[in-house]
Order: sequence, then structure tokens, then C-alpha cells
Amino acid sequence: MTRTDSKPDLLQLGSYAPAHQAQLDAAFTPHLQEALDADPALAQRIRGIVTRSNVKVPAEILARLPKLEIISTFGVGYDGLPLAAAAARNIPVTNTPDVLNTAVAELCVGMLLGLLRRLPASDRFVREGQWTKGTMPLGVSLSGKRVGIVGLGRIGKDIARRLEPFGVTLAYYGRSDQHLAYRFEADLVQLARDSDILIVAAPGGPETDKLIDRAVMDALGASGYLVNIARGSLVDEAALIDALEQKTLGGAALDVFEREPHADARLAALENVLLAPHLGSATVETRQAMMDLVLENLRCHFAGKALPTPVTA
Repeated sequence: MTRTDSKPDLLQLGSYAPAHQAQLDAAFTPHLQEALDADPALAQRIRGIVTRSNVKVPAEILARLPKLEIISTFGVGYDGLPLAAAAARNIPVTNTPDVLNTAVAELCVGMLLGLLRRLPASDRFVREGQWTKGTMPLGVSLSGKRVGIVGLGRIGKDIARRLEPFGVTLAYYGRSDQHLAYRFEADLVQLARDSDILIVAAPGGPETDKLIDRAVMDALGASGYLVNIARGSLVDEAALIDALEQKTLGGAALDVFEREPHADARLAALENVLLAPHLGSATVETRQAMMDLVLENLRCHFAGKALPTPVTA
């Protein structure tokens, strides 16, 4: 991976698909952290960091890189990035918003339908020959349900639009009333109480840590369902497991977890959950669009042009 040509040197944190790595290698000279640790002098050449949104970048890394000019992350979330440390040095940070909205919204609806209609269990039912012995337990319809969305940003709005044809009633909780066709609820517990399904689509970070706590789950209730396609940090996972085990919550569909990739083993033992390995943006088309945007942000920076998608938080 390490090269000696004149292309800008980058510190690469996280791995990419081979085709995307080839694109990165063709445009820049990326180095893994192991190379930086083995050769401290390399720090003097690093001009950028390229990382992934599920990788935590400690502020100490920035302190080791005196020539650092930019941080570009592959993903929309930036809760793992040292924004304050970067701002203190006037180092711009970029992410890849919008290009993954569709894929995440599609997965959310798919996981919700899979949970309600018991699709993983029905697949096993046929594969294991149980159909010859009886019928599957009934599932639950999405039509007519009350759906609350926590965080109605770009992705939350895409999810809402895709749910409208199912004949659901939509409401949302967020920082402010956006004066949309959907009802705004300023009280998260009340939103949960008024919902059959609660979808978590808010950004991660200290402000939303364990936002979905025991009180929210209790309000959602034994016939309610939780879907999290945002960040594992938004849900109190211990409280969630307790609620699922005790059946004080009807079920959950989870694409994200507190300690990825180590999902709590107790979740795998439950029948009222549907689990996915953080697949929100995991389509061929979406991941390519994300890599294209990562590269474009880096190219624009080193060419002295305006950044396409700077993080402004």
C-alpha cells in the first residue's frame, strides 16, 4: 500500500473493498497506522486522514501529524471524529451525506417488514421442513400502524416517504418542529407512547447517547417495535435486552450495536429480534458513490477548490 511517488500522503484508518482501495491507491499514497507506528518520521509527510464513519479517531492521532490538512470520512456520521481538535487547527472535515439516504431507508423498511412478518423465521421454517408439521405463527401488518421517527433529517425523511404508501400514520421527534405534514412531538416518551413502531434515525454523539432509554421502551410497550438504523449508542442496549427478554417490548430490528462488531450474544438467543451487521449503506451502488465523494473531497482540497461536503457541525 505504501508508495514513494508524489501523490499526497494519507493516513488510512479502516479498510475498504478491493475496488475502492484501488481507487484510493491510484489517487493518493495511503499508509496504515501500523506504518506510522513503525516509522515516526512518516508523520511529517501525512497531509490527510481518510477514515470510515464507524472508526473512532482519537484526538491524539491529530497531535502526531503536524502537516495534517484534512480529514475525509467514508460515511455520513462524524460522531467518532475529533471535531474540536480539528477545528482548533483549522483542519476541515468532510463526510458523504445524501448519497446513502436511499440505501439506509430501503434497509429500514426491509428490516421493519422482516420483523413484523417474521421473514427470517419463515425462511428457517421452510428450510428445516417445519412446514410439513404445521403452520407458521401469524405476523403483524404494517398497514395502519402509528410510526414515530426519532430524527427527521435527510434519512428520516426518506424513510417517512417510503412508509407513506403503507398507510401508516407518521409523527416525529427532533430538535425542532419542521412544520411538515407529519406531526411533531417534542416529548420523546410521549411519541413512543403514541406509536406502534419507533424508528431511530438521529445522529450519534454525546447529545443522543442512550436517548432511547428504559422510559421510552416502557412507553412503546409490549406490543411496540423498535427499529434502529442510526447508531448503537442511541439505544440503552442493556435496557433493550431486558425489555425484549421480559417481553415488555414487542420486538426490535437492529442494524447497529453498542460495541460493533461484537453484538451482545443475548440478542442472538431472542426470537423477537432481527439483526443485521451495520448494512445501512451496504449496496454496490451506494458504496461506490460514497468512495467517489471521499475522493472528490480530497482532490478538491489538494487542488485548492471548495469542498463538496464539509462537516459544519
